[in-house]
Amino acid sequence: MPELPEVETTKRGISPFLKNETVVSAVVRNPSLRWPVSAEVDELKNNNVLDVIRRGKYIIIQLDEGSLLIHLGMSGSLRVVDASVPVRKHDHIDIVLGSGKVIRYNDPRRFGCLLWTSIWQNHKLISSLGLEPLSDEFTGEFLFDATRGKRVSVKQFIMNSKIVVGVGNIYANESLFLAGIHPESVVGEVSEERVFELVDVIKSVLCKAIDQGGTTLKDFVGSDGKPGYFQQELHVYGRGGEACNKCDSELIEIKQNNRSSVFCGNCQN
Repeated sequence: MPELPEVETTKRGISPFLKNETVVSAVVRNPSLRWPVSAEVDELKNNNVLDVIRRGKYIIIQLDEGSLLIHLGMSGSLRVVDASVPVRKHDHIDIVLGSGKVIRYNDPRRFGCLLWTSIWQNHKLISSLGLEPLSDEFTGEFLFDATRGKRVSVKQFIMNSKIVVGVGNIYANESLFLAGIHPESVVGEVSEERVFELVDVIKSVLCKAIDQGGTTLKDFVGSDGKPGYFQQELHVYGRGGEACNKCDSELIEIKQNNRSSVFCGNCQN
């Protein structure tokens, strides 16, 4: 599933083609995504694009009369193509621009969504989201205060989107390894110093992943159709049974909440 760096990469890729453009129309070939495509999208025309932003794993295209709320699901992608480019299998939606370009949504598994909302900040999918991890508000003080008295694992806690958004499984694994924290540690017992370090590491890992275009795992490509390259930097994720690149100990792989956790029993405690 595309995580925050992949979504941010996509947002940055499509933004220059959308900002200050006019949406001429939308073509919905298959409305049956995770939720049915909003009926208003079919009637979309002559709306100016005011901004393109990311909130968590959602891309929001702000228009004169409302906003398009897009989630890429497990296998979705947005590409910028000329209107003359032939439609491929699983190209479900086109947002046709006055420039002659098209923002084309492709989603083989159809777990993504494209919804219309008048005030995106109040939409039920957005309103309960936690802090952005790259924001000034996400600090060591914030996370330390939020963790006190909590008995869940530290990995489960930092992946809770009501606390902080976008720290998905790949980047949670990597951040905990670099911070030297065992993923099963009780979050409320992690020291203040280590929580502060974890916040710094999360920010660093996400920024580096964004700079490299995200991580390619199975389906992800950016808006230009190119893969991300952060996979080449992975220390632990997907490397269970291999040697730790810090101490050469065998990396351990376990399941936490039906997700893979890979860690070094020597380096993380």
